[in-house]
Amino acid sequence: MINTIVHKAATRGHASHGWLESFQTFSFSGYYNPDRMQFGALRVLNDDIVLGGKGFGLHPHDNMEIISIPLEGALEHKDNMGNAAVTSAGGVQVMSTGSGIFHSEYNYSAEEAAKFLQIWLYPNQLNVTPRYEQMVLDAAQQQNRLQEFIAPQPQPGATWVYQDAWFSMGTFSKGIQISYPLHKKGNGVYLFVISGAFDTESAQLEARDGIGITGADTIVFTAQQDKATILVMEVPMEV
Repeated sequence: MINTIVHKAATRGHASHGWLESFQTFSFSGYYNPDRMQFGALRVLNDDIVLGGKGFGLHPHDNMEIISIPLEGALEHKDNMGNAAVTSAGGVQVMSTGSGIFHSEYNYSAEEAAKFLQIWLYPNQLNVTPRYEQMVLDAAQQQNRLQEFIAPQPQPGATWVYQDAWFSMGTFSKGIQISYPLHKKGNGVYLFVISGAFDTESAQLEARDGIGITGADTIVFTAQQDKATILVMEVPMEV
């Protein structure tokens, strides 16, 4: 049986700290909704805006896969493993926090706001050696098709996480229909619309809307506007 859950953009949690504005699909920090704790292994989906020169000071994480996707501007990352890197829009960074890591994340610009998605996945292995990786996505690979950029194992053109999860992203012209076959039986798919609008077989989605779908072998959705961009996250439902 196919089941769906729709999260409209206006129903997300919201926190405003002056330097940070955060919209939270799932319970996080001061936002708590018992009906929105996670979608399978997908624990956090935050849509964040950080003012110029501001950011998250040094703080710890452990046993979580953390993916950051800048949408506008750039993020400057530093950690206690000696990594120091800047990831701009069009790139992605992944941390396997494992046995424990301290890191900071700042807006690389002193003036312009940075916008990014902060995503946390429960891992399938605990207390692994922490790791950090970043990559630049190929925009040409996202034109009217999905570019897979996260997988469970290293592969050309993609980074990886400690989880049976696959992430893809694409930008589509109006009327283009996309058929996404799941990689692993029993997984669910969470669609998050970054811009534009899409129709699925059960819901109409606009910018920053999300839908979780379980029980399907293939997910079909259609772009309703030109330059419509969508993030597809396939994750295990049992964690």
